[in-house]
Amino acid sequence: MSDKPSVLFVCVHNAGRSQMAAAWLTHLAGDRVEVRSAGSNPGDAVNPAAVEAMAEVGIDISAETPKILTVDAVKESDVCITMGCGDTCPVFPGKRYLDWTLDDPAGQGVDAVRPIRDEIKKRVEVLIQEIAPEKTA
Repeated sequence: MSDKPSVLFVCVHNAGRSQMAAAWLTHLAGDRVEVRSAGSNPGDAVNPAAVEAMAEVGIDISAETPKILTVDAVKESDVCITMGCGDTCPVFPGKRYLDWTLDDPAGQGVDAVRPIRDEIKKRVEVLIQEIAPEKTA
């Protein structure tokens, strides 16, 4: 069992919001946090507009694939964050559950996805300060 916090991002298709959130957390927190993402009804591929929006900030999510939400993924996570899409996660004692209400990038162009990407980054930065702040020497 790892002593670093683990976070699971969940949205319906695991193709946009949760993929961007997982990428931001990985990018900003590095190896200080375990990161997972999943969807209750995973899509066939990551949203191309989300891929493009993340590429604009130097983060490549083009190789990611949507994954199915499992009970084990929730059990193995300290924090479970749903992305404002009505998903229900299995509830286990000792876990922290958050719901981030965010616009759905599905079917949107990159111009509509950029503000969603930027809002996710802000929320991830706050989350990092709460669960895995950088240690100062």
